[in-house]
Amino acid sequence: MADKKKNIFGRIGQKFKEVIAELKRVQWPDKTKLKNTSAVVLLVILFFAVYLTLISDGGRWILDKIGFYDTVETTTEATSEETFDPSATVETGDTSASVADEGTTTTTAPAA
Repeated sequence: MADKKKNIFGRIGQKFKEVIAELKRVQWPDKTKLKNTSAVVLLVILFFAVYLTLISDGGRWILDKIGFYDTVETTTEATSEETFDPSATVETGDTSASVADEGTTTTTAPAA
């Protein structure tokens, strides 16, 4: 109950002290054991990376051979007529409209 009455900083400080005390009790590996276990971990990672890549590529190759994927090549070419120019002025009949940057249209009547 005394722990509940401490302020937040006292409780945080107590937790840090407990963590430091626990880390002092840890039995750390020596240099050779660390190298050996690191090498084993890296070899296992490398093995499974190669294994999963082969499974993935093999499955894709099989699906390509049975025609699961249809390879369709599509190309699109943009011409100058298809290009949109937002600052272009549009003239219609007796009035001319201009497209502004804000997306509003300003219409002015010609002088008579």
